[in-house]
Amino acid sequence: MSALFSELQIKDVKFRNRIGISPMCQYSSFDGLANDWHLVHLGSRAVGGAGLIIAEATAVTPEGRITPSCAGLWNDAQILPLIKINKFVRKHGAVAGIQIAHAGRKGSAAPPWDGGAHLPDNKDGWPIIAPTDQAFDQDSTRLMKEPRQMSRDDIMDVQTAFVDCAKRALQAEYQLLEIHAAHGYLLHSFFSPLVNTRDDVYGGDLRGRARMLLETVEAVRAVWPEKLPLAVRLSVSDWTEGGLTVEDNIQMATWLMERGVDFVDCSGGGATPAARSSIGDRTADQVGMAGQIRSASGIKTMAVGAITDAHQAEKIIATGQADIALIARQSLRDPYWPIHAATELGVATKPLMPTQYGYVVGS
Repeated sequence: MSALFSELQIKDVKFRNRIGISPMCQYSSFDGLANDWHLVHLGSRAVGGAGLIIAEATAVTPEGRITPSCAGLWNDAQILPLIKINKFVRKHGAVAGIQIAHAGRKGSAAPPWDGGAHLPDNKDGWPIIAPTDQAFDQDSTRLMKEPRQMSRDDIMDVQTAFVDCAKRALQAEYQLLEIHAAHGYLLHSFFSPLVNTRDDVYGGDLRGRARMLLETVEAVRAVWPEKLPLAVRLSVSDWTEGGLTVEDNIQMATWLMERGVDFVDCSGGGATPAARSSIGDRTADQVGMAGQIRSASGIKTMAVGAITDAHQAEKIIATGQADIALIARQSLRDPYWPIHAATELGVATKPLMPTQYGYVVGS
């Protein structure tokens, strides 16, 4: 029997298999609203047989977007198109999840295909905030905008925005909620010593730097139903000297589990230009780190990073490195990767397919 295609029950949510689609920014929204692109992008991967579909990083405030074209869930008008998408995803057998986020000092940028540089405030950009007033990249002309150091009131406002966004995610009929605390975005930048040099209760030692994320999680868990899974994406290593280590994130995972988090989604890097983001030859290291987090803390993990092969994904689940294997770029190449993986592993494909396909080509 395939481990990858075994069911997983978390709280009241059942995943038909252990394959998840990782959140991938599409930079295709207007005023944060989802549209037909998102329906096709996410819906096709549900039709393709995945057990979990996580919608892209979705901003909790307009200023929390990475780009002006990013998804958002900061007002009620943004709920309705998401309901349509989520009904389709669930109808075709997948769990509908969403990642909620605040970009922090990496916000107010152009889409990557337009260079990804910070936008001036008077040319589609906006003022940005961060734990300190240091720019992400002071030595280039790309992400060099200086953020405003957040006050205690700013911190409380952002935490309230995460809570309000979680409430809207519930109204939008999501079944899994993920808080983005990786890749140098706001919550990760509070936790990483590469960024956070504050001398108040939100800085200093590991526990002080963890405070922002832990308080946000507590507040979100209070409004996100206990019967539904809650996840947090972490950069489990900053991949540079002086940054966060796997050991630091084992402690964070333990704190998160104590606060009702069900999954840690294990990514890496992104805090500074020197702390490489989750691309290139370091990406595959994240799978092993997911295993370390899972083994040491006892929390369930999602592994992501250079997962492209069915037997590779099967081994990740069978050996206990993770509970869900997330694919991203490979799913862009092949939205039906789960069905093809099932064929490779000798698993029946008909149950993964919609009736319109399965009665013709299902096995």
